[in-house]
Amino acid sequence: MDTDTAQGPELVLQGKFADAATRAACSQDSPPAADEGVIRIPVSMVDQIRKACDAAQAAGPQL
Repeated sequence: MDTDTAQGPELVLQGKFADAATRAACSQDSPPAADEGVIRIPVSMVDQIRKACDAAQAAGPQL
C-alpha cells in the first residue's frame, strides 16, 4: 500500500510481466494506458491480495 501518492492511496502489486499474446488479448478488452502494463499474479498470492484489499477498504478515508 502506498499512501504517499498525489492521487491518494494506491495498492502496489508485484508480478511477472505477461507475454505478448496475453498483453494483446488483454488490450482487446481494456487497452492499457501509456503508464500501465499487464502482469501475471500467481494464484498463491490471491489470499494476500484479498487481505490487502480488505485492509485498504477498511482504512478508506483514514489513509
